[in-house]
Amino acid sequence: MTLKQVMQDTTHYISDLSYKIKRSEQEALLKMPIGILMLNDLAEVVWVNPTMQKLFGQEEILGKKLTEADEELAKVINDNMSNKDSVEIKWQDKRFNMLVQNDINVVYLLDITHYAEIQKQYDDSRLVIGQIFIDNYDEVTQSMNDTNISNLSNYITNELSSWASQMGMFLKMIDEDHYFVLAYTKSLTQMEKEKFKLLDRIRERTSKQNFPVTLSIGLAYGGTNLAKLSRLSQSNLDLALGRGGDQVVVRGVDDSQARFYGGKTNPMEKRTRVRARMISQALQELMSQSDDIFVMGHARPDMDSIGACLGIRRIAKMNGKQCWLVLDTDNLHSDIQRLLDEIDNYPDIKESIISPEEALQKATKKSLLLMLDLSKPSISMSPELYDQLKNRVIIIDHHRRGEEFPENPMLVYIEPYASSTCELITEMFEYQSRYSDDPINKLEATAMLTGIIIDTKSFSLRTGTRTFDAASYLRSVGADSQMSQHFMKENVQSFLQRNHLIDRVEFVGNGNAVVVGENDRAYDPVTAAQAADSLLTVSGVQASYVVTHRSEDIIGISARSNGETNVQIIMEKMGGGGHLSNAATQIEDRDILDVRKQLLDLIAQTEENNTEETD
Repeated sequence: MTLKQVMQDTTHYISDLSYKIKRSEQEALLKMPIGILMLNDLAEVVWVNPTMQKLFGQEEILGKKLTEADEELAKVINDNMSNKDSVEIKWQDKRFNMLVQNDINVVYLLDITHYAEIQKQYDDSRLVIGQIFIDNYDEVTQSMNDTNISNLSNYITNELSSWASQMGMFLKMIDEDHYFVLAYTKSLTQMEKEKFKLLDRIRERTSKQNFPVTLSIGLAYGGTNLAKLSRLSQSNLDLALGRGGDQVVVRGVDDSQARFYGGKTNPMEKRTRVRARMISQALQELMSQSDDIFVMGHARPDMDSIGACLGIRRIAKMNGKQCWLVLDTDNLHSDIQRLLDEIDNYPDIKESIISPEEALQKATKKSLLLMLDLSKPSISMSPELYDQLKNRVIIIDHHRRGEEFPENPMLVYIEPYASSTCELITEMFEYQSRYSDDPINKLEATAMLTGIIIDTKSFSLRTGTRTFDAASYLRSVGADSQMSQHFMKENVQSFLQRNHLIDRVEFVGNGNAVVVGENDRAYDPVTAAQAADSLLTVSGVQASYVVTHRSEDIIGISARSNGETNVQIIMEKMGGGGHLSNAATQIEDRDILDVRKQLLDLIAQTEENNTEETD
């Protein structure tokens, strides 16, 4: 065979192969199950393959502008012209993966409806494990006769059974106040859509019978490990109870944040003397097993935080233990500065106050850390000290528990029904030795009483019989009302700033008063809080929000309500927390007008949700 013949055969082979490849490409364009649409620079349809033509039906679309052929598809394509990756879209009640080649004006559509339906079936059939707890069953039934107890129990069980049947769930009573739930995520979606109206129905109907009962529910989903799912449902129930009950907490295994429903009412007092005694005894036991004890509140502490710390320091001393009060003395509120000035007359207390840096040096593996008036380590006086002692931490607080929480606290005493942390600490003195050589002194009692007075707005807010009992005890051991008034005095600058803020008020929606400070001026947090309190006294105001710079980079919001609006939920959505009627947040590196817009949007959204639930 000559070289010329080889070249001719090779040329023929290549030509034949090229023809076959080109033919197969053409066949693929015409027969592949991918819709192809070609446009010119005027957005007119110049070519479609048969698969794409089927999607348009019998309509002739060649030569038409895409907006005339199908306005919906034209908008979707236009929105994704600059997107180099494929995107999932919905068109003609179907699901497609769409890829746009912008440089040659070609659009590819792959019908994935079948796979989307399979995915939805899978998502809808994932297991949900839940627990339902009757918050105050023991307290309510204590004073009831057997007939009424039976009627109440039957009513709750029937309501829950009816609800479970309606939602396609399995419900099992495991105790007189505790139920277990199994469901699928499809049912969970429906429950969330209805915002768990069951809570309102049971609360309202039992209240009419003078036996008010509330529910707490924890629901968990996602993952295939049932043990992990069960633990998460218990954790969600604990979170609901820690936030005061009467609410639902929903969280998936892979979710970073929980979803909250309910919690629209002030929590009823559920703590008992028995629990207070048990907590006090457990605290004494943990103190006895530790060397040094450290106590701290939140950053920029208020009187409730400092008063509670002084109370714990005294309890430690009554049990023969050294307790260090961790405090950053820079940039304190005026009332705390007056308290520190008074502490100068008490050398023993003054010597026990140390800086966060000193605390880090003194802490050992057997040290014990008490965090008071907070449960979020990130806002504590020293997050570094918490990190060092995170396996030996005790939490005592009266705020509703948030999602950020220590992983393995040794003891937790969170009572959202209490007026203040000082009230909780005061009750513990009842279970200390009456013959201690180091009893509570006048200054400590006064600081704790002042903390109660400030947090209750002079016994007008969140005040129960236990609050008056605590105040009475503190007076009996030497609390000085004149010294308390001295601590609470407002200086002239604060008075003028508060009135200046009130002058900037705007009224929004249904009874919301909103104040936004200047972008170039910082206000003391106490001044902002006082302005929010003052606005609540205005006729027609149900909730007040004061937005101010705390420093150059930090914006704070103080939120207050008369109980009709849950300001805690709004503040949580902005990264904060608190109580139903008293909450706050801090936001970093944002413009104050952007924060205002976010706040107004959340207020409007909350009012809209409340209207839907009422309907």
